[in-house]
Amino acid sequence: MFMKLEGKRCLVVGAGKVGEPKVGGLIDTGACVHVIAQEANEGVHAWANAGTIKLELRAFAAEDLEGTFLAVVATASRALNESIYREAQRRGVLCNVVDDPEYCDFYYPAVVHRGDLQIAISTNGQSPSLAQKLRQQLERQFGPGYAQWVAELGETRKLVLASDLDPERKSDLLHSLASREALKAALAEQAAKEELAKDDRRVTA
Repeated sequence: MFMKLEGKRCLVVGAGKVGEPKVGGLIDTGACVHVIAQEANEGVHAWANAGTIKLELRAFAAEDLEGTFLAVVATASRALNESIYREAQRRGVLCNVVDDPEYCDFYYPAVVHRGDLQIAISTNGQSPSLAQKLRQQLERQFGPGYAQWVAELGETRKLVLASDLDPERKSDLLHSLASREALKAALAEQAAKEELAKDDRRVTA
């Protein structure tokens, strides 16, 4: 499930080595991030000082879940983590206790990002290490060139859908544009443009 979190209130309890990357991930989604922690890493303080997140250095209270759409729990206390999860369940708030599948309504996948192309790998919480290894393999398979190609496909799709072609022809055309042959041609063209740009820079230098 890919969930839109932009503008939604998300709570992170814990802001140490485990919690900090979760805060960063939520920032990237455009969520309104509220962090509760007894202590926080420098990176979390920097986000708070920049006004990117709201940070409160104190103990968690059940009321912190009020109005929260999603909660991520990353404290060093398993008992506290469990109690927060139970309270989140009672309030109907989606909750993930990091590295504890028993107390998770959802899992964090390992994700390959190539612009608008996202490939998520999950082991259902059983082996995050395996998920990371698979992500690294897929990053090599799906190189950076996919980002521009997907963006171009999106623009072309809009033109095709707005055309006067019949529905069957539109479908055939969109499938052909997303073929392996079309990808190879697009990546080759992109590589040629990059090489030409390098040559231009060498000449001007």
